Formats: sequence, structure tokens, C-alpha cells
Amino acid sequence: MKRGLFVGRFQPYHLGHHNSIISALKEMDEVIIVVGSAKQSHSMKNPFTCGERIEMISESLKQANVYAKCFIVPIEDMNENAMWVSKVISYSPKFSEVYTNNPLVKQLFEGRGLKVNKMISNENTLMEK
Repeated sequence: MKRGLFVGRFQPYHLGHHNSIISALKEMDEVIIVVGSAKQSHSMKNPFTCGERIEMISESLKQANVYAKCFIVPIEDMNENAMWVSKVISYSPKFSEVYTNNPLVKQLFEGRGLKVNKMISNENTLMEK
């Protein structure tokens, strides 16, 4: 069983995020979706609550018939990057690969010996129902 990790704030969850998850599911059996900045909301940078973001993600995945292949895990921010990676690993089901286009996230997970893949979000990656 291959399981990947996808990290984002999802403020809001949009088609690029959705297509990236669908694309990752072409390579992975399951995807863990980490909703970062879980305690942040009601601001210009983070307008939605964690619950609202989880609901957006869940409904989109259900419509694409892939919800059963996904785990959604909320994670709070930390000021220590190395500790944040440990927190993500401890809060998540086991995974073997990470999907991100964020250079810091890439560096942190590669530093832990994990394979990091670039997210692909073009619309041609949509999975057929």
C-alpha cells in the first residue's frame, strides 16, 4: 500500500489543490491531507476555520468519488520547523512520500529521508469517475 502526504492551508481549498490530490491518487493508493494552520481563522490570510476547510475538502473529494482513499488531518502551526515535521509524522497515518511545491516543506521532509514529489495541478489530471 502506497500512501502519500499532501500539506496545505487550504484558505480556501481550490481546483489546484483538488487536481493535485487527484493526480497524487494516480500514483498512491491513499493520500493524507494535512490541513495546516488549523487554529488560524477569521483573518485576511486565513479567513476560514479548520472545520470549514475540512468540509470543503471532504465535499469535493466525495463528488470526485475519492473520499474513501483520503485521510484529513488538522495540524497546528509551530515556530520550530524540525518539531513541526515530527508533529505531522506523529499525527498522521504512516506515509512514504510527500507532495509539495513549497521549498521549505520539501527541505524539511527530505531531511527526514522521505521522498518528496512535486504537486501537479493542471486540469488534465482529473480522475474519471
